[in-house]
Amino acid sequence: MPKAKSDLLQGTLDLLILKILDLEPMHGWGISQRILLISGSVLQVNQGSLYPALHRLEEHGWITAKWKASENNRQAKYYELTRRGRNQLIEERDNWLRLSAAVGRIVGTA
Repeated sequence: MPKAKSDLLQGTLDLLILKILDLEPMHGWGISQRILLISGSVLQVNQGSLYPALHRLEEHGWITAKWKASENNRQAKYYELTRRGRNQLIEERDNWLRLSAAVGRIVGTA
């Protein structure tokens, strides 16, 4: 039986990326793998969504990027959270908690 598709709400990917980069600087493939791992394979982020989101976050000044050697000695672009990004993460997290609590109240009603 195929797994159910999990679509992310608009803006949720930004929050997930910011949170992952709050843990440590990481390259794009590593970010997608960390999201997959932590979500228990429920959330799978494809490259067509991930890289535009990374570029958007970089344009906002929430992350920076630099090239360096990856674990397998290949050049990879590593992304890191900026101070503005840490502030944005707090705002995004607070908004998510407020939204998810509201949805929980609605879904939990009998």
